Amino acid sequence: MSMTGLRNLDRAIQTTNQWLADLDQKLAWGDRQRSYAALRTVLHALRDELVLEEAVQLGAQLPMIIRGMYFEGWQPRKVPIKERDVETFLGRVAEGYTQAPGSKVIDPEWLTRAVFALLQDYVSAGEIDDVKGMLTKGIAALWTTPGEPSAQPREDGARR
Repeated sequence: MSMTGLRNLDRAIQTTNQWLADLDQKLAWGDRQRSYAALRTVLHALRDELVLEEAVQLGAQLPMIIRGMYFEGWQPRKVPIKERDVETFLGRVAEGYTQAPGSKVIDPEWLTRAVFALLQDYVSAGEIDDVKGMLTKGIAALWTTPGEPSAQPREDGARR
């Protein structure tokens, strides 16, 4: 049965739920709300690293609802941001994630790698290569390990 009565919207909800379930599995959390916060935070940090054209091209490959989340609050005149090193990027991920309702302290690199692995699962290889080509070497290196994040951190952010 249709959730909304609108086929395209139902499909968008189903696709978003699949992305969140896949990310939740990569994170091994069992908490889709936290996975949503992780996806949103990393997508915003990534978007702000990209020039306008590349940010739009990546957004075009995202499902409708996730695309809306990706562009939410975007200020194209302010991107790409000036401080583009991996430490600043991970700091923005950590800050953005801890501001989300119900979030806990987490290792931002681990979180970023999980979201990047999810993007690698769904976005075309050519687009991923284009995005990585726009990033500094430190941030692009976070894409190098496809699949599952290497080790699940404890709630305090340290790795197990």
